[in-house]
Amino acid sequence: MFKALKFILLFIFSSLSFTASAADFYVDITNKTGYTIYYVYVSPDKSDSWEEDVLGSEVLMDDDTRRINLKGYKSPIFDIKLVDEDGDSYTFWDVDVSVKDITATLSDMD
Repeated sequence: MFKALKFILLFIFSSLSFTASAADFYVDITNKTGYTIYYVYVSPDKSDSWEEDVLGSEVLMDDDTRRINLKGYKSPIFDIKLVDEDGDSYTFWDVDVSVKDITATLSDMD
């Protein structure tokens, strides 16, 4: 009896730890601002700072969409900041990328 209970508890705990493991996500970002986006920063929602620019040397032209792959995170909730050619920023807080993509417009400007 004790061995059976021990096995069941071990199974439950291993299942819980498996669900908390890292996953891969993505977000499609569409630029409808009328300006070229030069920088895209994506950070987990609990982070105190922005991670590196995910566009690198590329840009996101007006009316274009770019898929941003987010690998190895435990949660699909992210903060996303776009910076355009004039230095204007568009920040989207607590975005659940598992159910929502981003379309940036001028009305989203910070």
